[in-house]
Amino acid sequence: MQANTASAASLLLSDEREEFRRSVRGFLARVSPESEVRRLMATAVGYDPDTWRSAAQQLALQGLAIPERYGGGGFGFNELVIVFEEMGRVLFPAPFFSTVALAANALLLAGDEDVQRELLPQIAAGETIATLALTEDAGRWDERGISLSARRSGADYRLYGHKNYVLDGHTADVVLVVARVAEAIRILAVDGDARGLQRTQLVTMDDTRKQARLEFDGTIARPIGTSGGGWEIISRTLDRAAVALAAEAAGGAARCLEMATEYADERVQFGRPIGSFQAIKHKCANLLIEAESAKSAAYYAGWAAAENVEELAVAAPLAKSYCCEAFLHAAAENIQIHGGIGVTWEHPAQLYFKRAKTSELLLGTPSQHRELLAQRLTI
Repeated sequence: MQANTASAASLLLSDEREEFRRSVRGFLARVSPESEVRRLMATAVGYDPDTWRSAAQQLALQGLAIPERYGGGGFGFNELVIVFEEMGRVLFPAPFFSTVALAANALLLAGDEDVQRELLPQIAAGETIATLALTEDAGRWDERGISLSARRSGADYRLYGHKNYVLDGHTADVVLVVARVAEAIRILAVDGDARGLQRTQLVTMDDTRKQARLEFDGTIARPIGTSGGGWEIISRTLDRAAVALAAEAAGGAARCLEMATEYADERVQFGRPIGSFQAIKHKCANLLIEAESAKSAAYYAGWAAAENVEELAVAAPLAKSYCCEAFLHAAAENIQIHGGIGVTWEHPAQLYFKRAKTSELLLGTPSQHRELLAQRLTI
């Protein structure tokens, strides 16, 4: 365990990774200031195509953890954690989580070489937006929540049913649908413009992360991978996505802490900054502890994902539950410290609270991830 801890801690000490962080932060500062986030929130697609292409062309972000043989950078989850952390700080409005954390990971883990050679280079180049369609009306992220059926049609399948709360499902070029074939779970690829597919954008709390309902009426879908082990692939994909979401939440919590402390230094009441009052000091101190702990949890889980070690099964649900709760608490306390202005539309604090609340539910609630953690610890 000591060796593992040292390896995870080294993430914070790497000069190369900190230089990479500065590059990512600088890029996001240019392309995703608050004004741009608000502009894109009001659009139907929710992202800027030019920015999406720039992310691929200038920093190769979409292909960062995709192997070089598929046109990617060949880096690992350690670097990807930094990207998600920085994106969480600015609420980057783009289909990055759906494409990279969900779809690309599912493709890599499915082991279908033909599909990988077709889709992964397009994702890495910023030419294709992809997503994973798993949840249905109940919003469950487990195997029991899947009822969408697929029937064989020659070499392909036809889908009948619907998926709900699909991240970027209304704009994705490729949708990886998790469906039931007889009693087995399979991953099937559907083109975004396929016949029999109806896509409806949902009205949600967080406009920086779009969701959609997808309805399938005999829609043609291509099978990915073999007929066995479908849920195992999805489970491993969700673990890696949980790590990415934890890193994003850690970045959001850190930014809420910065906003709160900056305001506490500037806001004067009774002739002195409110940050000098004991109650505000306690709030800020607690937020600092939670934000730093969230970063540590996310980084350790990122190391476990990068090394593909057994600890990932424990680190992923632990990091997701802790980091998302820390983010939500930081966002709520940030509003409390700001007072009435924090809940106004004009102030960014409410944007972080909405992202934090939706992140708490995404991939399953913290309590569900703690239950998953307990189950895995007893196996």
